Amino acid sequence: MSSGNEVATAKPKQSTWRGQAAQLVAIVAVVFLAKGAIAEPFYVPSGSMEPTLLIGDALVASKYPYGYGAASLPIQITLPETGRVFGETPKRGDVVVFRWPGDRSQAWVKRVVGLPGDRIQMRQGQLFINDRPAALKPDGTGFAEDDRGGGEDANRYIETLPNGVSHAIFKIRDNGRLDNTAEVTVPPGKLFVLGDNRDNSADSRVPVRDGGVGLLPIDNLIGRADAVVGSWDMGIRSQPIYTWFSGFRLARFFTSVQ
Repeated sequence: MSSGNEVATAKPKQSTWRGQAAQLVAIVAVVFLAKGAIAEPFYVPSGSMEPTLLIGDALVASKYPYGYGAASLPIQITLPETGRVFGETPKRGDVVVFRWPGDRSQAWVKRVVGLPGDRIQMRQGQLFINDRPAALKPDGTGFAEDDRGGGEDANRYIETLPNGVSHAIFKIRDNGRLDNTAEVTVPPGKLFVLGDNRDNSADSRVPVRDGGVGLLPIDNLIGRADAVVGSWDMGIRSQPIYTWFSGFRLARFFTSVQ
């Protein structure tokens, strides 16, 4: 009788342990799948997308708008390129997160300005798409921060692409080294991307061999940057630790990326 009772009590314990383990595995699987299929968080370490994205912003990239490929996985592993499932081409003006062609373990963020077949050129700091200029409207000045907590003043403009999408950009100087480029025709399967901080961005104006993006393969897309969910001023790290809480940029929490 006593041994029978011992066996009877042991089975529920074992079953309970297995059930808890199964629940834990299920939770991890759901989180992994959600991160891989729906959205993924990223951190902005550089000022190349200022004033749209600031150093210290935490953003969420939605993965479903452009479909899924090897670059969409939440952990980067080497897989043969097989194209994208439910693939869609980004729209001009979308802010995208992607695997850098020079090192696919790195995730970068830029703005799409050129689609396959588009002719892209910079003329005296102004963007031209298929010989149509992107309108620039002066919008005061701002501060272009660097990753060391310093920075410099920059002219701020509202740039409007030929499809009507408007967003803010920074221009730190006139006649910058990337202000005049040869016209490039975007080939099939590629995108032309720019940083909104036009004088401090290694983007499609710079080849991969020189540390830029070059023409971005669509298969490298991770997702569309849709929202900033948090932000912390990295420059405050040089201040006493008791002041660090003041570095939270509360006004940027849960804001959309334009």
